[in-house]
Amino acid sequence: QGQLVESGGGSVQAGDSLRLSCATPGRTFSTYWMAWFRQAPGKEREFVARIGWSGYQTAYADSVKGRFTISRDNAKSTVYLQMDNLNPEDTAVYYCAADPSGRRIYQYWGQGTQVTVSS
Repeated sequence: QGQLVESGGGSVQAGDSLRLSCATPGRTFSTYWMAWFRQAPGKEREFVARIGWSGYQTAYADSVKGRFTISRDNAKSTVYLQMDNLNPEDTAVYYCAADPSGRRIYQYWGQGTQVTVSS
């Protein structure tokens, strides 16, 4: 862990929006698949969203589909997670992960950023 740097977490009200960022300093980022995961207290880490190297291929967990949008800016070596219409069930530590092979083997992880949504 510690290869990626997340930012943008915080405490918000239900219905609010947040945008998370994941920077990848010093790495060959543009050819990696990237993903966001989250872990709520007392629960296992779960997949949230994933994006291919070109930015055109994306996938989402059913629980966030239609509310969250993953994107990337390869020129800035940054991947984003736009989270809209947040609800308390979205409260978790959000992690960025990098998959160099495209085979859902996440080799690099960030330290996580806390998102807290109150009702």
